[in-house]
Amino acid sequence: MELRDNQLYQNLVFKNTSFTDEVLKNAEFESCTFESCDFTSTVFHSCSFVSCSFEQSNLAMVKLTNSKLNAATFSDCKLLGINFSDCADFLFEVAFESCVLNYSTFTRKKMGKTPFLNTFLKGVDFTEADLNNARFVNSDLHEAIFHRTNLKEADLVSATNYSLDPDLNQVKKMKLSAEGAMRLLDKYDLNIK
Repeated sequence: MELRDNQLYQNLVFKNTSFTDEVLKNAEFESCTFESCDFTSTVFHSCSFVSCSFEQSNLAMVKLTNSKLNAATFSDCKLLGINFSDCADFLFEVAFESCVLNYSTFTRKKMGKTPFLNTFLKGVDFTEADLNNARFVNSDLHEAIFHRTNLKEADLVSATNYSLDPDLNQVKKMKLSAEGAMRLLDKYDLNIK
């Protein structure tokens, strides 16, 4: 199916479809499923995805300029280098399970209670993001950037490879493992026995 600008798509399933390098403007997707689709370098300008699910799809380098993601779920997807900060802020709500989100950006996004389950988040930028009550379950945060990030009550108990400065982030009631708590002392270069 060819996607067109200014169209409404409802309750559709897109399967094994390539949208690589397409540019789409003002399209609306409601309760649609994208399964095994390829969106590599696709540009969505002022598009809307409401209650949509992306499964086993490649969204590497997708551009979401002023696009709306509301109750959008991503499962087993590749989402490399996506700037989610370009998405519309109003009703921004996403969930990730078994995804690769490496080098994506969530700067200043309000993402309270967002689940990141079994997800790779290498080099992801969470600068000034609101991750209040977010859940990083069995997720790898190697080189993820936390600066002036709200991590109040966030769950990092089973998260791995993260490093953050508690003086530069809001960490009240953040949930950590004992090993994770020790990681908060990295900046002091202590020799703990």
